[in-house]
Amino acid sequence: MTEARTTAHFLVSALIRRASAAGGSAMVLAKGDATSGAILLVCLDRGVHHALLERMPDGAGSVSWQRVGPESREPQAIADYLVRRRRIDPDLWLVELDIAGVEQFTAEMTGVG
Repeated sequence: MTEARTTAHFLVSALIRRASAAGGSAMVLAKGDATSGAILLVCLDRGVHHALLERMPDGAGSVSWQRVGPESREPQAIADYLVRRRRIDPDLWLVELDIAGVEQFTAEMTGVG
């Protein structure tokens, strides 16, 4: 028996609704494959860059949000990284998430993603 998998589009939509309900905002910067595209979050806390997180499989067969990208928080370094990632993987979703307490929000997202 195969296990049903949540589509990328459904997960992105849920993240956007959840951010809005928590008083933040989220927007799709680039759409990826609706069914199985990878998802990369550009996490901001009140407009200040916090982290880049990507939904990745872990060794136990489930998924978790993991930090990716450059060490630098410089806007140009982040922009260059996002451009490279989309060039390599055009099915990648880029979603900007801006919410107060982004660390707590992203920790709670593991239950969503």
